[in-house]
Amino acid sequence: MNEYEASGRTVEEAVEIALEELGIKKENADIDIKEEPTQGILGILGNKTARVLVKPIKTPEEFMQSYLQEMLNYMEVEGNVTVTEDSEKIKAEIYGKNAGILIGRRGRVLSDLQYLISVVMRRQYFKLRKMIVIDVENYRDKREKTLSQLARNVAQKVSKENIEQSLEPMNPQERRIIHLALKDFRGVTTYSSGEEPNRKVVVAPDRN
Repeated sequence: MNEYEASGRTVEEAVEIALEELGIKKENADIDIKEEPTQGILGILGNKTARVLVKPIKTPEEFMQSYLQEMLNYMEVEGNVTVTEDSEKIKAEIYGKNAGILIGRRGRVLSDLQYLISVVMRRQYFKLRKMIVIDVENYRDKREKTLSQLARNVAQKVSKENIEQSLEPMNPQERRIIHLALKDFRGVTTYSSGEEPNRKVVVAPDRN
């Protein structure tokens, strides 16, 4: 929704109604007061309510792009942010000279950054339902290919030796990659074991 017109007994009430419908905070709102409230004769006849038109100053994509760019500048990271959106997610891709420090060991810094940005976005746009994805130097695609190959190698070993194997602890997104990679692999099954942040995928012989 790009804009919303609302009415209320006061301007403040009308604005709050519009903000609720748009799912945004007041600081991200362009408020146009169309009509001030007035009282008619004896405070009864001819009363007029307040009417306002409210628009977001920034779309979720614009907000995420500027927020991340400001964060990079503050951290003195030389990087550029590109944000795209589809029906399921809003994705920010970061490329730059020293942007790799945002990845961390096995992507842990990147996972923390994605969680932080997701929290910030849902506070600013509390009706936002799309997934928030942050990637740096195409790390996620490279990591997905590496994990998929690892999964197949482990599955072949499990199928041959008939002994289950536990993989290293992974975040939920990476565990999902393993499960999907082996979903149709004959002779093995997968399940997750342990507690966060040490939860891991176990590849086991399929006894069925």
